[in-house]
Amino acid sequence: MSMDAGASVEAAVLTADVTPRRIAGPTPCIERVAARLAGLGDSAGDSGSVDESGGFGGHGGFGGFSSQRAALLEEFWAEVGRRGTPLIEDVDGDPEHRAVTFLWRGHRVTRQVLLLANRIVDPADLAASRLTLLPGTDIWYVAHRLRADHRGSYRMAADISPGEPPASAVLLQERLRSLSAHAAPDPLNSRRIPGRWLARESSVFALPQAPGQPWSEPRAGVARGRVERHRLPAGVLGAERDVWVYLPSGTEATVATEAADLPVLVLCDGDMWFGRLGFQATLDALVADGALPPLAVLAPDAVDHSTRQRELGARDSNVGFLADELLPWAAGRWPLTTDPARTVVAGQSLGGLTSLYAGFLRPERFGNVLAQSPSLWWRPGVPPGAPEVPPPTRAARNPWLISRFDAAERRAITVHIDVGLHEGTLVEHTRELYEALRSRGYQASWNAYNGGHDHACWRGCLADGLVSLLSR
Repeated sequence: MSMDAGASVEAAVLTADVTPRRIAGPTPCIERVAARLAGLGDSAGDSGSVDESGGFGGHGGFGGFSSQRAALLEEFWAEVGRRGTPLIEDVDGDPEHRAVTFLWRGHRVTRQVLLLANRIVDPADLAASRLTLLPGTDIWYVAHRLRADHRGSYRMAADISPGEPPASAVLLQERLRSLSAHAAPDPLNSRRIPGRWLARESSVFALPQAPGQPWSEPRAGVARGRVERHRLPAGVLGAERDVWVYLPSGTEATVATEAADLPVLVLCDGDMWFGRLGFQATLDALVADGALPPLAVLAPDAVDHSTRQRELGARDSNVGFLADELLPWAAGRWPLTTDPARTVVAGQSLGGLTSLYAGFLRPERFGNVLAQSPSLWWRPGVPPGAPEVPPPTRAARNPWLISRFDAAERRAITVHIDVGLHEGTLVEHTRELYEALRSRGYQASWNAYNGGHDHACWRGCLADGLVSLLSR
């Protein structure tokens, strides 16, 4: 769902329910294998049920199964391996949703399996995110009904600790929370996205009607830009700072001939976008397709979690670093524009709030803002790393940055906002910001995608947002 300067809220209302719903009982793909197993009869090992130790009882055979049962299960897992997971099936009578089945191949000592899917599961009730064992097999499964344009990332964890899971809900939640620290990508899904601080990968899935991401993967045969890593001296931030710099192919010739200055993107979290996600491949493809003009990207490193929490957000010092130190430093080395209309500042989460505040505070430097899932819950006085707890009064719940825009003279900036439909109050807050900007005469757009607080979604929306801002 998206709204541009000419769209109305009413015209963009979704007709299909976007709420993820766990499907009770087996989905058709599980029902089919269960029916085939039932057809084998007791003589083929139908008594191969879970024993008291959590392993598989019944007849001898492969993995505790009879030879026929083992062969059928091997056939099932081979087919799953060819298709990849999760398995996606139609929902009878409901063309706007899909049944999405996540699978795990268990072991004799597997006690329980946990799905950790971005904004699909409730972290306060992890027990509800456990997979179900199909009796007499090594098939663990859980299915959700999701709208057909959903995209997201997830990880999984199998509990092989001795003893049964605790009967107490409190103790079970503690055990599952500990188990979640060991979650890993789905071994049956080859589509991965890098993680952040602990360098853990996640698996990615996209349903058939999810927006395309045609520029997200490396492409053969296109001109390659280069990525450099520089260290800026200590300044307003009080410490040296690494900056990732992307320069398009042919920059050296541009410097030599004093050709036209390059548009500039200032992008928060360079360590993630260039150090982990390889965003240069997306930029190369965008430029090769003519979707973007050749541009330079300046992406400061976030350093670590605590530094990021301390520096990003609506902080004057960080905006001063970007506007008065980073941009002049780069302009002294490469042919970069100083035109705010050809300069974009972008970020995600706290970085999204940083980009909004940079446009608000320094519109003469940043004429375009691309804010993805901006942390509009932030307000002055919130200590670094504080949880996103809503203020106690309705008046205080009005996002602080919206009130700043409301009270100030209109800035000469264009703003694009992305948000995931599964990001709770942030959906409402970002739409309030969009409407406040439009009411004040700003050029603004708002895009709500079916996903969560997730780089799997942001990477596609970032490319689309840059095209909308720089191809005008």
